[in-house]
Amino acid sequence: MIGTSQPKRLLVLCTTTGYQTGAFIEVAQKLGLSITFGTDRCHVLDDPWQDGALPLRFEDPEGSAEKICDFAASNPLDAIVSIGDRPTSTGARACHKLGLRGHPPEATDICRDKYRSRERLRDAGLNVPSFKRFPLYSNPRPVVASAEITFPSVLKPLALSGSRGVIRADTPEEFVQAFERIRKLLRSPEVGVLREETSEFIQVENYIDGLEIAVEGLVDRGKLNVLSIFDKPDPLIGPFFEETIYVTPSRLEPSIQAEVARTLQRAVDALGLFHGPLHAELRVKGNYNWILEIAARPIGGLCARSLRFGNGISLEELIIRHALDEPVTHLGREEASSGVMMIPIPQEGIYKGVEQLEQAAQVPGIEAIEITAKLRQKLVPLPEGSTYLGFIFARGDSPQYVEAALREAHRKLRFVISSSLPLV
Repeated sequence: MIGTSQPKRLLVLCTTTGYQTGAFIEVAQKLGLSITFGTDRCHVLDDPWQDGALPLRFEDPEGSAEKICDFAASNPLDAIVSIGDRPTSTGARACHKLGLRGHPPEATDICRDKYRSRERLRDAGLNVPSFKRFPLYSNPRPVVASAEITFPSVLKPLALSGSRGVIRADTPEEFVQAFERIRKLLRSPEVGVLREETSEFIQVENYIDGLEIAVEGLVDRGKLNVLSIFDKPDPLIGPFFEETIYVTPSRLEPSIQAEVARTLQRAVDALGLFHGPLHAELRVKGNYNWILEIAARPIGGLCARSLRFGNGISLEELIIRHALDEPVTHLGREEASSGVMMIPIPQEGIYKGVEQLEQAAQVPGIEAIEITAKLRQKLVPLPEGSTYLGFIFARGDSPQYVEAALREAHRKLRFVISSSLPLV
């Protein structure tokens, strides 16, 4: 158990749909921590799920932080960890009020708004795509007819993550169709209930060609420690940008990886990030790298399982120990190559099951296959969807071996998806 005779208390802020919650529970139990959840599952009842969770409103980070402080008055907190994008602003404010180390509230707010973060990074002299935002009610035809729009362009919401709502347009007609499609998504009840102010805009950027990578990092008192650089070997060229395979270590030249780290440190300085996890997406072409996203949170879904650090500890444990202000930045990633495949949804329909799971799991190099889709769940692919069928994990001697194992396992899986609900 960490610390004194009284177990330290960890507050985990999460939404109802996160894959990562279980991993943080396991780590907290391993470390002997007392764990409390803060969620937006219900705003009316004090404890709707009878698990002691604090009911919060992540669309009101200031009010939610005050509620956390009220709780902490009789239940002292030693660390706060936010899972996913929406809770980060609440977590930052609560840490600030309670004197706990974390990212500043302004920094997390900026990271959650693709327009404001682009402004801040551009003003700091960093490479970002050229960008403009337009009110949701705009007529896209006059917009695309203006001299401001060049092709190819990429249209996207300002707050949604995981490439949700991101569409490439190569022609004026594709631009109009993409704008109307994103507007419909942002006006849907599922997104509207989030009450995000940024959902009143659609951002338009120029398309950046190049190899896309993801970077996992930990900011320690303003200094960025790069934990891992993931290659994304599948080309992400549109019209949608569904991520599939992540493999680490990166096959980029060491000099390019060093430049990526320098670029991200400049981004940390520009955004004002101070203490906590960082997840970044970049495109690399030649000697240039372009920042697509900086998030003040760890990698999403179950992807963190692909990473192991010194003494075999997980990314979740690293994040918790860092939040508790323990020294962890000396713990490097293990030497073995590893990777994860986020299994894409091939079509809209009702999930009925998967075949040949055992055969796929026996592919050399495959560590585990987690099917996260639930029976009779309605599946919606990108750009409207926000989930995957599951995750495939592999480990081996080289990135090439890991990538091949992930592809072979995926080829063997057979998902059964019906076009509509069966008659009862």
